[in-house]
Amino acid sequence: LITQELPSRAMRSAQTIGPSVVRVRGFSDDPKDPKGEEKQNGVGSGVVISDDGVILTNLHVVQGSKKLMVTFADGFESEATVVAVQPENDLAVIKAVKIPDDLQPATLGSTAKLMPGDEVVAVGFPFGIGPSVSAGVISGMNREFRNEGASVLRGLIQFDAAANPGNSGGPLVNMAGEVIGVVTAILNPTSARTFIGIAFAATIESAGTALGVPPF
Repeated sequence: LITQELPSRAMRSAQTIGPSVVRVRGFSDDPKDPKGEEKQNGVGSGVVISDDGVILTNLHVVQGSKKLMVTFADGFESEATVVAVQPENDLAVIKAVKIPDDLQPATLGSTAKLMPGDEVVAVGFPFGIGPSVSAGVISGMNREFRNEGASVLRGLIQFDAAANPGNSGGPLVNMAGEVIGVVTAILNPTSARTFIGIAFAATIESAGTALGVPPF
C-alpha cells in the first residue's frame, strides 16, 4: 500500500462497464452524400443488457432513423432494430442483428439506496468521440425535465459527471460498475447544447418497465 498506487474507484467502474457500452448511429433515407456515403441522422450511446444483443438506449437517439448501426466495444458492427419504446421516459430497446463472440452484458443495479453525493460514472460517445468516461456524483433524485418535444420527463437522477450530445443512451453506473440509469438529457439555458454541470438520467427501474419486466 505504501509503494503502490491503488486504482481509482471510477477507473474500476469504467473498466467493468466498458465491454457493454456501444455506439449507436442512425441513418436517414435521404440520398447519399457526394462521397456516396449514407447520411448520418445522429449518434448516441447504448448499453448491452443481454448476451443475445439487446441494447438499452434513448428514444431520441433512434427516433426518425430508417437504419440503425451499433458498434460494440471490440469494434464489431451490426445493424439493429427497435423492439420496444417508452416515450414517457425517452427510452428505447433495440436488438443487434449480429453480435460479436463473448458479448458481455452489463450488470443492472438499483436506485433504491442512491443518495446525493454518491459517486457515479457516465460512459458514452459525446460528439461521437469515445468511448469516453466522466465521473461525478449524484446531485439529486426524482427530478423533472422538459425536453425539446415539450414533454416532461419525471423521476430522473440528476448528476454532475460531464455529459454532452452523444452521451445520450449511455449508462450511468455506480462504483460497482452496475447500471443505475440511462443518460437522457443535459440542462443548458442557452442554445449551445453543451454541459454546464447538470445532467439527467432515467432510472434503471424505468428501463425495466421499457423492457417489460418488473423493476430490478
